[in-house]
Amino acid sequence: MSSESVSAAELAASANLERVGTRPPLKSYLVDVFDRRAFAATLAKYTMQASTAKSSLGVAWLIVVPALQITVYGLIFGLVLGSSRPNHFLPYLITGIVLFQFIADSFAGGSKSIISNASLVRSLNFPRVLLPLSVVIAEIYMLLPLVVIMVVGIWAVGEPISWSWFKLIPVLILMFFFGFGLSMLAARLTTTFADLNQLIPFITRVAFYSSGIFFSVDTISGVNPILGFLLESNPIHIFLKIARSILVTGYSATHVDWILAASWAVGTMLVGFIFFWRAEEKYGRIV
Repeated sequence: MSSESVSAAELAASANLERVGTRPPLKSYLVDVFDRRAFAATLAKYTMQASTAKSSLGVAWLIVVPALQITVYGLIFGLVLGSSRPNHFLPYLITGIVLFQFIADSFAGGSKSIISNASLVRSLNFPRVLLPLSVVIAEIYMLLPLVVIMVVGIWAVGEPISWSWFKLIPVLILMFFFGFGLSMLAARLTTTFADLNQLIPFITRVAFYSSGIFFSVDTISGVNPILGFLLESNPIHIFLKIARSILVTGYSATHVDWILAASWAVGTMLVGFIFFWRAEEKYGRIV
C-alpha cells in the first residue's frame, strides 16, 4: 500500500493513537477509574472548599443549614402534626433531615457534574464517571461531621448511647453506593436533556415529602394501604427506617429491610454505572 492511500485513521492506529472521548471496554474503564481514584478525591476536596470559600461563615454553613432546617421543621411539623407526630419526634426528625440531605445533594450535584466541568471534559481524556464520583465523595466529606453532631444531638435529647450505633456505618456505606448511583444517573440524563435540571428541585421536594422525614409511614399504611406500600418501598425511607432503628428508641428494622436497602444501593450503583459508561464518548460533544 502506498503512503498516498493510507488514511489518517490508519496512520493514527499505526502510531497507537486513540481518539479523545472514546468509550473503552468496560473492564478497561473500571481499571482506569480505580487508577485515577485520587483525582476524584482531590477534586471533591477542592470543590467543597470552593463552595464555602466566599462565605463569611465558611464551612460553618455545613452545620448551620441543617440546624436551621431541624429547628424550622421541628417547630412547624411538631405543631401541625400535634399528637399524631412520631414518637421521639426530635431524634426522629434529626436523623431524617441529616441523612436525606446527603442523598438529595448527591442527586442534585451529580446532575451538574458534567456540565459544570465542561472545560475538563473537552480538554482532558479521563473516565468521566470520576466527576459524579467526586460529587458523592464531597458529600461524604460534608456528611461525616454532621453525623457526629447528629448522634451527639440525639444523645443530648435523651437517647441512650449504645454500641449498636456503630451499625450506622454499614448504612452510610449503602447510602454512598445509592448516592453514587443517583449521581451517575442524573449526570447522564441532564447532559442529554438539559431542561431536566429545572426539575431537580421539584424531584427533590417530592422525595422529601414521600420519604417519611417528619411523619410515620405506618400511619399512612393504616389509612391507605396502596399509598402506604408505595411509601414503604421508597429506598430513601428504607435507609431512614434502618438508621432510626439503630439510633432512636422504639423503632425497628427487619432483615428484609437490610436486604432491600442493600439491593437498592448496589442495584442503583450498577445500573447507574453501566448507564453512564454507555454514553462515555458523547459527553465531550454534548457539553
